[in-house]
Amino acid sequence: MPEALEGIRILDFTQMMLGPYGTQLLADLGADVIKVERIGGEWERGLPMMGDLVAGDSAAFLAMNRNKRSIAVDLKAPAVREALLKLAGTCDVVVENFRPGVLDRLGLGYEDFKAVKPDIVYCSGSGWGQDTVFAKQHRPGQDLLIQAMSGLAAAGGRAGDPPTPAGTSIVDASTALCLANGILAALLARARHGMGQRVEVDLYSTAISLQCQEISAMVNQGQDWERSRAGIGQAWLSAPFGVYRAADGWLALAMAPVDRVAALLGADGLDSLDPWADRDEIKERLEPITATKPVAELIDLLLPQGIWCAPVRSTREAVDELREQGHDLIVEVEHPRAGRLELIGCPVRLSETPWRLRHAPPVAGEHTDEVLGEVLSAGEIAALRREKVAQ
Repeated sequence: MPEALEGIRILDFTQMMLGPYGTQLLADLGADVIKVERIGGEWERGLPMMGDLVAGDSAAFLAMNRNKRSIAVDLKAPAVREALLKLAGTCDVVVENFRPGVLDRLGLGYEDFKAVKPDIVYCSGSGWGQDTVFAKQHRPGQDLLIQAMSGLAAAGGRAGDPPTPAGTSIVDASTALCLANGILAALLARARHGMGQRVEVDLYSTAISLQCQEISAMVNQGQDWERSRAGIGQAWLSAPFGVYRAADGWLALAMAPVDRVAALLGADGLDSLDPWADRDEIKERLEPITATKPVAELIDLLLPQGIWCAPVRSTREAVDELREQGHDLIVEVEHPRAGRLELIGCPVRLSETPWRLRHAPPVAGEHTDEVLGEVLSAGEIAALRREKVAQ
């Protein structure tokens, strides 16, 4: 059975999450992704998650580098540069997320690759964009810092609490999706119009874009939103939206008419309150009632009546359930060092060209001979190793 991106080849210089998560999605859909790492492997291989590594690699690295082949080289070596440009002649896409200008200075920028393959798609991911004020200030582009600067962190949590960032690297992950989408759009444009081009995505633009509905309300209605004192789930929504204490846990309530929720819970006197202006009072009067009932009882009471609600669960509970169901989102791979690993599979499902697991997350330089052997002789690869610019 063919794969959707079979025949597409990507030279991937990315690291951390913005690039690797995006290129893994493309690899899962069939692209041949060649991961270019420094000698010893990319920086994130050594990033402890919860203070530990998995057989010498970060759990984060293992999560985002499935279905790729790895070469480990010294980008500053002229012979390596020539080999990579030669390799690019066989590729459709080059992806990088170094700080702006780094690869240009190494002779591996867009114009360098375009010279050897005029229709190349060259995608750059960054924290602040390639030529913005913040980029010129050389600010570090990291998820938490972007959440802080964009307003995302300040919109989370209750009034009076510290700003509350998301529970995962939401801007990195969202920008990775933009990166994959931009590459696919450029490949389609090349197929239809015959030209390559440069694609750019950045964390800050994505963080602002993620707030498009809130910003639309802010700028078009002429008012800022404020965080709820009682903990309405999002700063710009009305009661009863939010997370409510139950007798044995927590209940999430989404958009719902206050009068219907109040009637079902037996809360009197809420009809006269405004769901926006009085949202704190509404939540403070509903929560003592929900706190007396178990979550399952609340679900049974509200859900059949069309009230959108769900139990608040831990990540482990969600994953354990998927595993018990035999869900294909949980995949097992055999890693050369770690042995059996469980990873989260590709969330994109295609009926005629489904994704498949071809490679476990690679060991650094695992495929150097295999990949460079397509454009260099065995003697040339051996010379790179003697010079210690290839692993």
